[in-house]
Amino acid sequence: MSLDRSRFEALIPHRGGMCLVERVLDWDEETIVCAGTGHRDAGHPLRSQDGRLSCAIGLEYAAQAAAIHGGLLAERAGTRPRAGYLAGARELRLYRPWLDDLEGELRIRAERLLGSEHSLLYRFHIECRGKPVCEGRLSVFFVV
Repeated sequence: MSLDRSRFEALIPHRGGMCLVERVLDWDEETIVCAGTGHRDAGHPLRSQDGRLSCAIGLEYAAQAAAIHGGLLAERAGTRPRAGYLAGARELRLYRPWLDDLEGELRIRAERLLGSEHSLLYRFHIECRGKPVCEGRLSVFFVV
């Protein structure tokens, strides 16, 4: 079940160019798989002053995938998405220096490992054309 940006953008705080995820390819209670090609856009909002897009920006792609996942789950439960913020990253592995020189679509997979009323923990993996780009874990704390 593929969902485009117009379907999920209302569930997250990111708008316009800062909504890095373009499509949700699949999702269930624990996992979401998303895609995006904006990393090749010269106007990407997170490019550095020299015009490059660091592979570390993959963390933001993963955090947005997690936010979309939370929004979809809340919608399914008939509740409103909870506001949260990226609180940390662990075991971050970058397999290349840059995202902007990748020719294919980014595939972002985020799997919810733990969840409570105060926080969430996700493991993520990003690849392009079947090759790993970056991976790690991220934690989200909810605004009380």
